Amino acid sequence: MTEATDLAERAGDRDPRIGLRAVSALRRLLEQLEAVQVRSARHQGWSWQEIAAELGVSRQAVHKKYGRQ
Repeated sequence: MTEATDLAERAGDRDPRIGLRAVSALRRLLEQLEAVQVRSARHQGWSWQEIAAELGVSRQAVHKKYGRQ
């Protein structure tokens, strides 16, 4: 099982302590994955607008979050 799959499974646990910890870990993992993909897109010449469209956010939001990295 992959880490993400294991975390997703634990997020549905009946014990809120286990579920909430898994949700928190999934949130951190998602942020890391998003940053990797944004960097990859920028290195491939994508505009902030193109990235924003794929993420479903505004160009300003994605640029503010990743523009100085």
